[in-house]
Amino acid sequence: MRSKNIKKIAVVTGAGHRLGKTLAYFLARKGYSILLHYNSSANQAQELSELIKKEGVDVFLYKADLIDPMQIGNMWEFIKSLPFELEILINSAAIMIQSDIQSLSYSEFDETIGLNLRAPLFCSKEASKCMAPGGLIINISDIGAGKNWVRYPIYTISKSSLEVLTRLMAKALAPNIRVNAIAPGLVLPPDSGDEMAWEHLEAKVPLKRVAMLEEITSAVEFLLTNKYITGQVIAIDGGYSLL
Repeated sequence: MRSKNIKKIAVVTGAGHRLGKTLAYFLARKGYSILLHYNSSANQAQELSELIKKEGVDVFLYKADLIDPMQIGNMWEFIKSLPFELEILINSAAIMIQSDIQSLSYSEFDETIGLNLRAPLFCSKEASKCMAPGGLIINISDIGAGKNWVRYPIYTISKSSLEVLTRLMAKALAPNIRVNAIAPGLVLPPDSGDEMAWEHLEAKVPLKRVAMLEEITSAVEFLLTNKYITGQVIAIDGGYSLL
């Protein structure tokens, strides 16, 4: 039986901005210490770190390019050196490159697959070596995994494959570790977003609105509390998958 005095930590990749930031802060408010991974969003990561400290939990910033296998390895060596018990890994880091089949480059393919699929696989592999029994891995997919987005072919492929990986890992790591995925629909507009295009997409959603951030974090809380769920992809899309 694990001691109640052992501090628990959650690792969130891509936690410097967007949805990863929201999830890291949510877990901090639930009492978890946080390993806050970021790559290019140093200022945002530092701001989030200060917010998390106000919750009275420990936070560790770690910069790494998860496309680089060596940097993944170095990050996990650092995590394993911390005096905490790893309970949660959220694989949120991702890239969404607009392209098409005709113009797609080798580098765009490698970058997208490297970050969106290979990094979650190897981060999960490392986590499984040190995660406490009862641990939870959550992969952040996208409702687009089930769509034919011709403007984002490799992104779509990477997220579809991530959902397959979720099921494979759930079976391979059971019974000690549960693995699930969350597939949000419209939540946050792209950083370089077209406001009119975003409004057009919102109008198509059966529930006629985008998701609130608390509707995403509530799915994480559900997976934390219901210990009998593994290998599942939870869509939070307002009915977008019905289109």
